[in-house]
Amino acid sequence: MSDGAVLHVKGRVLVGPEDVRDELWVVDGRVTYHRPAAEARTVRGWVLPGLVDAHCHVGLDAHGAVDAETSERQAVTDRDAGTLLIRDAGSAADTRWIDDREDLPRIIRAGRHIARTRRYIRNYAHEIEPGDLAAYVREEARRGDGWVKLVGDWIDRDRGDLAACWPGDALEEAIAAAHEEGARVTAHCFAAESLPDLLAAGIDCVEHATGLTEELIPAFAERGVAIVPTLVNIATFPKLAAGGESKFPAWSAHMRRLHERRYDTVAAAHDAGVPVYVGTDAGGSLAHGLVADEVAELTRAGLSAVEALSATTWGAREWLGRPGLDEGAPADLVVYAEDPRADVRVLADPQLVVLRGRIVR
Repeated sequence: MSDGAVLHVKGRVLVGPEDVRDELWVVDGRVTYHRPAAEARTVRGWVLPGLVDAHCHVGLDAHGAVDAETSERQAVTDRDAGTLLIRDAGSAADTRWIDDREDLPRIIRAGRHIARTRRYIRNYAHEIEPGDLAAYVREEARRGDGWVKLVGDWIDRDRGDLAACWPGDALEEAIAAAHEEGARVTAHCFAAESLPDLLAAGIDCVEHATGLTEELIPAFAERGVAIVPTLVNIATFPKLAAGGESKFPAWSAHMRRLHERRYDTVAAAHDAGVPVYVGTDAGGSLAHGLVADEVAELTRAGLSAVEALSATTWGAREWLGRPGLDEGAPADLVVYAEDPRADVRVLADPQLVVLRGRIVR
Protein backbone atom coordinates (compact mmCIF):
# COMPACT_ATOMS: atom_id res chain seq x y z
CA MET A 1 0.00 0.00 0.00
CA SER A 2 1.52 3.30 -1.06
CA ASP A 3 1.68 6.37 1.15
CA GLY A 4 -1.62 8.23 1.08
CA ALA A 5 -3.68 5.16 0.08
CA VAL A 6 -6.61 4.12 2.25
CA LEU A 7 -6.90 0.59 3.58
CA HIS A 8 -10.28 -0.87 4.51
CA VAL A 9 -10.27 -4.02 6.68
CA LYS A 10 -13.56 -5.93 6.91
CA GLY A 11 -14.31 -8.93 9.08
CA ARG A 12 -13.81 -8.98 12.82
CA VAL A 13 -11.68 -6.24 14.34
CA LEU A 14 -10.65 -7.33 17.84
CA VAL A 15 -10.33 -3.91 19.47
CA GLY A 16 -10.44 -5.51 22.92
CA PRO A 17 -11.47 -8.75 24.61
CA GLU A 18 -15.12 -7.70 24.46
CA ASP A 19 -14.98 -4.97 21.82
CA VAL A 20 -15.32 -6.52 18.37
CA ARG A 21 -16.18 -4.42 15.35
CA ASP A 22 -16.95 -5.19 11.72
CA GLU A 23 -14.47 -2.92 9.97
CA LEU A 24 -11.84 -0.24 10.25
CA TRP A 25 -9.97 2.06 7.89
CA VAL A 26 -6.38 3.18 7.81
CA VAL A 27 -6.16 6.81 6.73
CA ASP A 28 -2.94 8.84 6.83
CA GLY A 29 -1.32 6.10 8.86
CA ARG A 30 -3.97 6.05 11.59
CA VAL A 31 -6.94 3.94 12.60
CA THR A 32 -10.45 5.24 12.09
CA TYR A 33 -13.89 3.70 12.37
CA HIS A 34 -15.48 6.47 10.29
CA ARG A 35 -15.83 5.72 6.59
CA PRO A 36 -13.65 8.14 4.59
CA ALA A 37 -14.72 9.69 1.31
CA ALA A 38 -11.66 8.38 -0.52
CA GLU A 39 -11.62 5.04 -2.31
CA ALA A 40 -9.94 2.26 -0.37
CA ARG A 41 -8.28 -1.10 -0.89
CA THR A 42 -10.37 -3.69 0.98
CA VAL A 43 -9.00 -6.78 2.72
CA ARG A 44 -10.82 -9.28 4.90
CA GLY A 45 -9.92 -11.16 8.03
CA TRP A 46 -9.56 -11.10 11.80
CA VAL A 47 -7.61 -8.10 13.06
CA LEU A 48 -5.48 -7.71 16.19
CA PRO A 49 -3.33 -4.83 17.37
CA GLY A 50 0.33 -5.37 16.52
CA LEU A 51 1.66 -8.09 18.80
CA VAL A 52 3.92 -7.33 21.75
CA ASP A 53 7.09 -9.20 22.67
CA ALA A 54 7.79 -7.89 26.16
CA HIS A 55 11.14 -9.67 26.53
CA CYS A 56 13.24 -9.45 23.40
CA HIS A 57 16.85 -8.45 22.64
CA VAL A 58 17.35 -6.71 19.31
CA GLY A 59 21.05 -6.11 18.73
CA LEU A 60 22.24 -9.08 20.77
CA ASP A 61 23.30 -12.66 20.10
CA ALA A 62 24.87 -15.37 22.22
CA HIS A 63 28.21 -13.55 22.24
CA GLY A 64 27.15 -9.94 22.83
CA ALA A 65 26.31 -6.94 20.67
CA VAL A 66 25.82 -7.48 16.93
CA ASP A 67 26.17 -5.12 13.98
CA ALA A 68 23.38 -3.04 12.46
CA GLU A 69 22.79 -5.48 9.60
CA THR A 70 22.18 -8.34 12.03
CA SER A 71 20.00 -6.15 14.24
CA GLU A 72 17.92 -5.24 11.21
CA ARG A 73 17.41 -8.90 10.32
CA GLN A 74 16.29 -9.59 13.88
CA ALA A 75 13.81 -6.73 13.85
CA VAL A 76 12.43 -7.73 10.44
CA THR A 77 11.97 -11.33 11.61
CA ASP A 78 9.97 -10.14 14.60
CA ARG A 79 7.96 -7.74 12.44
CA ASP A 80 7.07 -10.41 9.91
CA ALA A 81 5.82 -12.60 12.75
CA GLY A 82 3.40 -9.80 13.70
CA THR A 83 5.45 -8.33 16.57
CA LEU A 84 5.20 -4.58 16.14
CA LEU A 85 6.02 -3.50 19.71
CA ILE A 86 9.08 -4.78 21.55
CA ARG A 87 10.21 -4.21 25.09
CA ASP A 88 13.94 -4.74 24.62
CA ALA A 89 14.87 -6.28 27.96
CA GLY A 90 18.56 -5.45 27.81
CA SER A 91 20.99 -5.00 24.94
CA ALA A 92 24.65 -4.05 24.69
CA ALA A 93 24.05 -2.58 21.22
CA ASP A 94 22.89 0.92 20.34
CA THR A 95 19.71 0.40 18.31
CA ARG A 96 18.37 3.95 18.41
CA TRP A 97 18.72 4.14 14.64
CA ILE A 98 15.76 1.72 14.40
CA ASP A 99 13.50 4.51 15.63
CA ASP A 100 14.07 6.34 12.33
CA ARG A 101 12.94 3.36 10.26
CA GLU A 102 9.25 3.43 9.39
CA ASP A 103 9.36 -0.26 8.43
CA LEU A 104 10.74 -1.67 11.71
CA PRO A 105 8.96 -2.39 15.01
CA ARG A 106 8.68 0.16 17.76
CA ILE A 107 11.10 -0.55 20.61
CA ILE A 108 10.87 0.30 24.30
CA ARG A 109 14.41 -0.10 25.64
CA ALA A 110 15.52 -1.13 29.10
CA GLY A 111 19.11 -0.11 28.41
CA ARG A 112 21.96 -2.50 29.08
CA HIS A 113 21.72 -5.32 31.63
CA ILE A 114 23.20 -4.54 35.05
CA ALA A 115 24.82 -7.59 36.62
CA ARG A 116 27.13 -8.54 39.45
CA THR A 117 30.79 -8.94 38.48
CA ARG A 118 31.37 -12.25 36.65
CA ARG A 119 27.80 -13.32 37.37
CA TYR A 120 26.22 -13.18 33.93
CA ILE A 121 26.79 -13.92 30.24
CA ARG A 122 30.05 -12.43 29.03
CA ASN A 123 29.80 -9.18 26.98
CA TYR A 124 26.15 -8.58 27.87
CA ALA A 125 26.04 -6.42 30.97
CA HIS A 126 27.57 -3.70 33.04
CA GLU A 127 29.30 -5.92 35.60
CA ILE A 128 29.55 -4.06 38.89
CA GLU A 129 29.48 -4.40 42.68
CA PRO A 130 26.57 -3.47 44.96
CA GLY A 131 27.96 -0.09 45.97
CA ASP A 132 27.69 1.09 42.36
CA LEU A 133 24.24 -0.34 41.64
CA ALA A 134 22.16 2.79 42.25
CA ALA A 135 24.42 4.96 40.09
CA TYR A 136 24.30 2.53 37.18
CA VAL A 137 20.54 2.11 37.50
CA ARG A 138 20.05 5.86 37.44
CA GLU A 139 22.25 6.15 34.32
CA GLU A 140 20.40 3.39 32.46
CA ALA A 141 17.05 4.88 33.52
CA ARG A 142 18.04 8.11 31.81
CA ARG A 143 19.24 6.31 28.68
CA GLY A 144 16.32 3.94 28.34
CA ASP A 145 12.65 4.25 27.52
CA GLY A 146 11.18 3.93 30.98
CA TRP A 147 12.68 0.59 32.01
CA VAL A 148 15.86 -0.73 33.66
CA LYS A 149 16.96 -4.39 33.63
CA LEU A 150 18.78 -6.04 36.54
CA VAL A 151 20.21 -9.54 36.73
CA GLY A 152 18.65 -10.67 40.00
CA ASP A 153 20.23 -14.10 40.25
CA TRP A 154 22.77 -16.27 38.45
CA ILE A 155 24.93 -19.24 39.19
CA ASP A 156 27.38 -18.77 42.06
CA ARG A 157 30.28 -21.01 41.09
CA ASP A 158 31.51 -21.30 44.65
CA ARG A 159 28.10 -22.51 45.80
CA GLY A 160 27.48 -24.51 42.64
CA ASP A 161 23.91 -23.30 42.33
CA LEU A 162 21.76 -20.26 41.59
CA ALA A 163 22.14 -17.43 44.10
CA ALA A 164 20.90 -13.86 44.53
CA CYS A 165 23.21 -11.19 43.12
CA TRP A 166 22.38 -8.16 45.27
CA PRO A 167 21.85 -7.39 48.95
CA GLY A 168 18.51 -5.89 49.91
CA ASP A 169 19.80 -2.43 50.84
CA ALA A 170 21.51 -2.01 47.46
CA LEU A 171 18.30 -3.01 45.69
CA GLU A 172 16.20 -0.57 47.71
CA GLU A 173 18.50 2.33 46.85
CA ALA A 174 18.73 1.35 43.18
CA ILE A 175 15.02 0.81 42.57
CA ALA A 176 14.21 4.05 44.38
CA ALA A 177 16.67 5.82 42.04
CA ALA A 178 14.96 4.33 38.98
CA HIS A 179 11.55 5.38 40.23
CA GLU A 180 12.83 8.91 40.86
CA GLU A 181 13.87 8.98 37.19
CA GLY A 182 10.41 7.83 36.10
CA ALA A 183 11.56 4.33 35.12
CA ARG A 184 10.28 0.91 36.09
CA VAL A 185 12.64 -1.90 37.01
CA THR A 186 12.58 -5.52 35.94
CA ALA A 187 14.90 -8.35 36.91
CA HIS A 188 16.08 -11.64 35.48
CA CYS A 189 15.26 -14.27 38.12
CA PHE A 190 15.26 -18.05 37.85
CA ALA A 191 15.28 -19.07 41.53
CA ALA A 192 13.23 -18.06 44.56
CA GLU A 193 16.08 -16.72 46.69
CA SER A 194 16.30 -13.27 45.11
CA LEU A 195 12.56 -12.59 45.02
CA PRO A 196 11.81 -11.46 48.61
CA ASP A 197 14.43 -8.71 48.54
CA LEU A 198 13.30 -7.56 45.10
CA LEU A 199 9.70 -7.40 46.30
CA ALA A 200 10.68 -5.47 49.40
CA ALA A 201 12.67 -3.03 47.28
CA GLY A 202 9.69 -2.28 45.02
CA ILE A 203 10.47 -4.22 41.85
CA ASP A 204 7.93 -3.70 39.04
CA CYS A 205 8.36 -6.87 37.01
CA VAL A 206 10.25 -10.18 37.07
CA GLU A 207 11.49 -11.99 33.98
CA HIS A 208 11.21 -15.80 33.79
CA ALA A 209 9.95 -16.03 37.42
CA THR A 210 10.45 -19.80 37.53
CA GLY A 211 11.24 -19.55 41.25
CA LEU A 212 7.83 -18.25 42.28
CA THR A 213 6.40 -20.16 45.24
CA GLU A 214 3.01 -20.41 46.91
CA GLU A 215 4.35 -18.19 49.68
CA LEU A 216 5.56 -15.46 47.30
CA ILE A 217 2.72 -15.38 44.77
CA PRO A 218 0.21 -13.52 46.99
CA ALA A 219 2.68 -10.66 47.48
CA PHE A 220 3.25 -10.43 43.72
CA ALA A 221 -0.50 -10.23 43.18
CA GLU A 222 -1.09 -7.71 45.97
CA ARG A 223 1.63 -5.39 44.70
CA GLY A 224 0.80 -5.82 41.00
CA VAL A 225 4.26 -7.11 40.14
CA ALA A 226 4.09 -8.51 36.61
CA ILE A 227 5.87 -11.58 35.30
CA VAL A 228 7.08 -12.36 31.79
CA PRO A 229 7.61 -16.14 31.89
CA THR A 230 9.47 -16.65 28.56
CA LEU A 231 8.37 -20.27 28.45
CA VAL A 232 10.01 -20.86 25.08
CA ASN A 233 13.28 -20.07 26.84
CA ILE A 234 12.50 -22.18 29.92
CA ALA A 235 12.08 -25.10 27.50
CA THR A 236 15.88 -25.03 27.07
CA PHE A 237 16.57 -25.72 30.77
CA PRO A 238 17.00 -29.51 30.40
CA LYS A 239 19.67 -29.01 27.73
CA LEU A 240 21.44 -26.42 29.87
CA ALA A 241 21.25 -28.73 32.87
CA ALA A 242 22.76 -31.61 30.93
CA GLY A 243 25.64 -29.42 29.80
CA GLY A 244 26.53 -28.35 33.34
CA GLU A 245 25.80 -31.51 35.27
CA SER A 246 29.35 -32.79 35.66
CA LYS A 247 30.62 -29.49 37.07
CA PHE A 248 27.55 -28.12 38.86
CA PRO A 249 25.23 -31.03 39.75
CA ALA A 250 23.19 -29.02 42.28
CA TRP A 251 22.57 -26.26 39.73
CA SER A 252 21.59 -28.81 37.09
CA ALA A 253 19.10 -30.49 39.39
CA HIS A 254 17.67 -27.10 40.36
CA MET A 255 17.20 -26.10 36.71
CA ARG A 256 15.39 -29.37 36.00
CA ARG A 257 13.02 -28.80 38.91
CA LEU A 258 12.24 -25.30 37.73
CA HIS A 259 11.54 -26.65 34.25
CA GLU A 260 9.33 -29.46 35.47
CA ARG A 261 6.98 -27.14 37.35
CA ARG A 262 7.06 -24.26 34.84
CA TYR A 263 3.42 -24.56 33.77
CA ASP A 264 2.19 -24.99 37.33
CA THR A 265 4.17 -21.91 38.39
CA VAL A 266 2.62 -19.72 35.70
CA ALA A 267 -0.86 -21.13 36.31
CA ALA A 268 -0.66 -20.47 40.04
CA ALA A 269 0.54 -16.90 39.49
CA HIS A 270 -2.15 -16.20 36.90
CA ASP A 271 -4.90 -17.71 39.04
CA ALA A 272 -3.82 -15.47 41.91
CA GLY A 273 -4.11 -12.35 39.77
CA VAL A 274 -0.45 -11.76 38.93
CA PRO A 275 -0.22 -9.92 35.56
CA VAL A 276 1.36 -12.20 32.92
CA TYR A 277 2.76 -10.96 29.61
CA VAL A 278 4.30 -12.52 26.52
CA GLY A 279 8.05 -12.49 26.05
CA THR A 280 10.27 -14.80 24.01
CA ASP A 281 13.80 -13.90 25.20
CA ALA A 282 14.83 -13.79 21.54
CA GLY A 283 18.26 -12.48 20.68
CA GLY A 284 20.46 -14.39 23.08
CA SER A 285 20.56 -18.02 22.09
CA LEU A 286 16.94 -18.06 20.90
CA ALA A 287 15.72 -17.15 17.43
CA HIS A 288 13.53 -14.13 16.79
CA GLY A 289 9.95 -14.44 15.57
CA LEU A 290 8.72 -16.86 18.27
CA VAL A 291 5.84 -14.79 19.62
CA ALA A 292 3.16 -17.24 18.41
CA ASP A 293 4.97 -20.10 20.13
CA GLU A 294 5.06 -18.20 23.43
CA VAL A 295 1.33 -17.40 23.26
CA ALA A 296 0.64 -21.11 22.69
CA GLU A 297 2.84 -21.94 25.70
CA LEU A 298 0.76 -19.66 27.90
CA THR A 299 -2.38 -21.57 26.94
CA ARG A 300 -0.59 -24.79 27.96
CA ALA A 301 0.00 -23.12 31.31
CA GLY A 302 -3.73 -22.63 31.76
CA LEU A 303 -4.49 -19.19 30.33
CA SER A 304 -7.52 -19.09 28.08
CA ALA A 305 -7.01 -18.17 24.44
CA VAL A 306 -8.36 -14.67 25.05
CA GLU A 307 -6.15 -14.21 28.14
CA ALA A 308 -3.07 -15.35 26.23
CA LEU A 309 -3.96 -13.02 23.35
CA SER A 310 -4.36 -10.14 25.77
CA ALA A 311 -0.88 -10.89 27.13
CA THR A 312 0.52 -10.03 23.70
CA THR A 313 -2.04 -7.43 22.55
CA TRP A 314 -4.56 -5.39 24.52
CA GLY A 315 -3.26 -6.00 28.02
CA ALA A 316 0.41 -5.82 27.06
CA ARG A 317 -0.02 -2.54 25.21
CA GLU A 318 -1.88 -0.98 28.13
CA TRP A 319 0.86 -2.17 30.53
CA LEU A 320 3.55 -0.61 28.35
CA GLY A 321 1.58 2.59 27.81
CA ARG A 322 1.05 2.18 24.08
CA PRO A 323 -2.27 2.37 22.18
CA GLY A 324 -4.02 -0.48 20.45
CA LEU A 325 -6.70 -0.13 17.79
CA ASP A 326 -8.16 3.06 19.24
CA GLU A 327 -9.69 5.76 17.08
CA GLY A 328 -6.84 7.94 15.80
CA ALA A 329 -4.08 5.63 17.02
CA PRO A 330 -1.15 4.76 14.75
CA ALA A 331 -2.21 1.88 12.53
CA ASP A 332 -0.07 -1.00 13.82
CA LEU A 333 -2.12 -4.11 13.20
CA VAL A 334 -2.04 -7.70 11.99
CA VAL A 335 -4.67 -9.48 9.87
CA TYR A 336 -5.30 -13.23 10.11
CA ALA A 337 -7.32 -15.60 7.94
CA GLU A 338 -9.02 -17.25 10.94
CA ASP A 339 -10.15 -16.32 14.42
CA PRO A 340 -7.19 -16.42 16.85
CA ARG A 341 -9.62 -16.65 19.76
CA ALA A 342 -10.63 -20.09 18.50
CA ASP A 343 -7.04 -21.27 18.08
CA VAL A 344 -4.03 -19.14 19.05
CA ARG A 345 -1.88 -21.10 16.61
CA VAL A 346 -3.37 -18.83 13.93
CA LEU A 347 -0.85 -16.22 15.12
CA ALA A 348 1.92 -18.16 13.38
CA ASP A 349 0.47 -17.27 9.98
CA PRO A 350 -0.27 -13.54 9.64
CA GLN A 351 -1.85 -12.66 6.32
CA LEU A 352 -1.07 -8.95 6.45
CA VAL A 353 1.15 -6.83 8.69
CA VAL A 354 0.50 -3.08 8.81
CA LEU A 355 3.02 -0.84 10.57
CA ARG A 356 2.55 2.92 10.89
CA GLY A 357 -0.24 2.61 8.34
CA ARG A 358 1.87 0.87 5.69
CA ILE A 359 1.66 -2.74 4.61
CA VAL A 360 5.09 -4.18 5.41
CA ARG A 361 4.28 -7.87 4.89
